[in-house]
This record gives sequence, C-alpha cells and structure tokens, in this order.
Amino acid sequence: MSGASPLRPFPYMFIDTRLCFYMQVRLSYVRIKYLFISWLVVFIGSWIMYVQYSTYTELCRGHDCRKIICDKYRTGVIDGSACSSLCAKETLYFGKCLSTKPNNQIYLGIWGNLQSVIKCQMEEATQRDLGTDPEPRKEIVLFDKPTRGTTVEKFKEMVYGLFKAKLGEQGNLSELVNLILSFADGNKDGRVSLPEAKSAWALLQLEEFLLMVILQDKEHTPKLMGFCGDLYVTERVEYTSLYGISLPWIIELLIPSGFRRSMDQWFTPSWPRKAKIAIGLLEFVEDIFHGPYGNFLMCDTSAKNLGYNDKYDLKMMDMRKIVPEMNLKEIIKDRQCDSDLDCIYGTDCRTLCDQSKMRCTTEVIQPNLAKACQLLKDYLLRGAPADIHEELEKQLYLCIALKVTASQMEMEHSLILNNLKTLLWKKISHTNDS
Repeated sequence: MSGASPLRPFPYMFIDTRLCFYMQVRLSYVRIKYLFISWLVVFIGSWIMYVQYSTYTELCRGHDCRKIICDKYRTGVIDGSACSSLCAKETLYFGKCLSTKPNNQIYLGIWGNLQSVIKCQMEEATQRDLGTDPEPRKEIVLFDKPTRGTTVEKFKEMVYGLFKAKLGEQGNLSELVNLILSFADGNKDGRVSLPEAKSAWALLQLEEFLLMVILQDKEHTPKLMGFCGDLYVTERVEYTSLYGISLPWIIELLIPSGFRRSMDQWFTPSWPRKAKIAIGLLEFVEDIFHGPYGNFLMCDTSAKNLGYNDKYDLKMMDMRKIVPEMNLKEIIKDRQCDSDLDCIYGTDCRTLCDQSKMRCTTEVIQPNLAKACQLLKDYLLRGAPADIHEELEKQLYLCIALKVTASQMEMEHSLILNNLKTLLWKKISHTNDS
C-alpha cells in the first residue's frame, strides 16, 4: 500500500467548484446591473416628474389669475357678467389647464351646468414687439382706464378712437361702439358702470376679444359667454386641434418630425368630415377678408389654433394672432431690418426688408387663403377620392401660390376659394357628414 498513488479529487469536483464560483459572480453582476437600472429608472422618472411639475406650475397659473381678478372685483375696481360666479358664488370653475405660454392662461371650465373655456391674461397685452412676447404687465397700470368721473359719452369717444386706430375709417364704427357697450353691461341694468367700463377697456386691448365681438354672429367663432376684468369665458369646443394626437413634451422631443407628421395623419376624421372642416376654414377666411371692418390677417395658421365640434363644424380655438391689417402696418412700418427674416409677425405674416432704408415694408406677402391652403394640403390630399384627387391638388397648389402683389389678386382669390369650396361640397353634399 505504501507504493500506492495518493488519492486525488475527480475532475468533475473542480468543474463544480468553478461553476459555483462563476454562478456567484454572475448573480452578483446581475444584481448590480438590475440595481443600477432600477436606480436609473427612478432617477429619470423623478427628473421627468420634477420637470413636468415645474413646467406645469410655470404655465398653469390659474390660481394667480383668479386671485388678481377677484381682488380687483372685491375692491370695486372691475365688474362683469362672470365676476359674481367666479369670485362670490364660485360657480365658475377652472378645470384642465391648456396654457402653452405663461402670459396666456387657458383652462377648460364649468360655469353652472355649461362647459366653457376660460382665458385670462397674466401679462400686459398692450406691449407689442415683433418676435417677442409681451412684457409682464404692471399692477400699477392695470385697469387704470377709464378714470373716475368719465361719462358714458366720453367712454364712447375713447372706444371709438381705439377702433379708428385699429381698424381705420371702415364700417360703421358707431354701431360697433354700441355693440361693445351692450356687452359691457354685464348685469343688463341698462347702463355701464365704471368697473364694467374698466373691464371692457382692458378686454378691447386684446386682438382676439375684439375679433370675437366683430364675428359673434359668424358660425366659426366660439360664442362669448361672459367676462370679468380681462378674463373672458367662451363656449367649449370638443376637438381642440385640426388633427393629430397630443403627446407629453418629453416624447415629442424624441420623435422625428417626419414620423410625427405621419402620426398626425393617422389620427384624423374620415375624408368627408375633413372636407367639411376644410370648408369651414375657407368660410372663415371669407369672413375676415375685406369684411365690414376691413381685412384681418392670420399671422399663425397652426393646426392647434383650429378645432371643430361633434358636427365637424370648424371653430377657431385661438385668434390672438389674427390682427387688423391697418394695425399690423402700424406695428411693422418702423421696424429696423437686415433681411426679410426680421420682418415677420407671429409665424406667418411676412413682409419684405427695404434694403435702401433698412426698414420693413408694410405689405404682407401672402394672403390668408394661401396660408390656409398650405395647412390643408396634406390634410385634404391624404385619403381624397381618386376622381377629384388631381383637381384638388391642382387647386390647392394654385391657392398656395397666391401673392398679395399679384395684379389681379382679389379676382384670383375669389375664383380659387369658390372652386375649392364647390369641389369639396359637391363630393360630400350627398353624404351624412354634410
């Protein structure tokens, strides 16, 4: 036995030991990996929640808006048809926040049993500059006009002078003044008090409010329901964008623009319903083109400014960048420029830069109809019936090519607009969607 070889472990004993060690290392690695991933998910989620909260608190300042308005109402500075419901009875509620800029507060609202939209200005609306947002309004000058002792006749003169400056000597301005006074009489007692006049004057500084008053009898303008100070309430529109789907901003950043446009097209009504909505936009262009109080210019034709109801009737969601032509000329005429890019108001009202004077000219290049057709091109051509697709495309491109400086622009404008409306209407007039 002494010559026998010593006992040695079998090879599989070494394999098991190495395997156990490898498994332990592997499990430790997996635990660390998942721990890191879990920590990363929590960190990113917390960061997104923080940014979302910060963004919400910056954009959605309904509490501040309500406090400013109600403080002024309770101290007798302002009054209006919505003041009591907002500040005393508390039957006008702020709902979902729709604001996209801190200075323009927009909320879904409920007024008694009626659904509504509440709009409130958190910044000075009268401060204007091309390409910049209004500066913060100063409380010291808020609701400062008309002053105590102003008679109704003097107030009417103030309003008439404001309309003359904005609209020029067009239409029956005296009739428009009387319409404003009728609206300003919030409690319908037959007279306009000083607090009601202060509210009306503040509202008249807003382009959207003025246009809504002028177009209140038009189908595509949301109805005004009431006001308090420079806060006003309009009817609620069910669908708040021409097309597309709303996504959180963080996801919007990650989606390529081309794919995003395709997604927009997926989430649209059927083609006959799109055609009816498009006809509504063309009719709105007619309403503001050389109307009773002159021409108004659409300076932001974004799809998010257009909505429609459950009958697929177009409704304008945001008219803040629809301005009187005369008023825009006053805003832009003295603007210094180095190139045409310096002569833009909003996103769509463009003039040329006069290089000899280094000043912007006052003639807007594209009419409203051309901008509307540019917006409608992809919207209408996708899914269009084969028998009108070619003609529809032709009319849309003719429309987009319209220039204000064309020698027979107004004639071409009317011809193209009528051709488009007729083409669309003939195709849907026999359907239930019409």
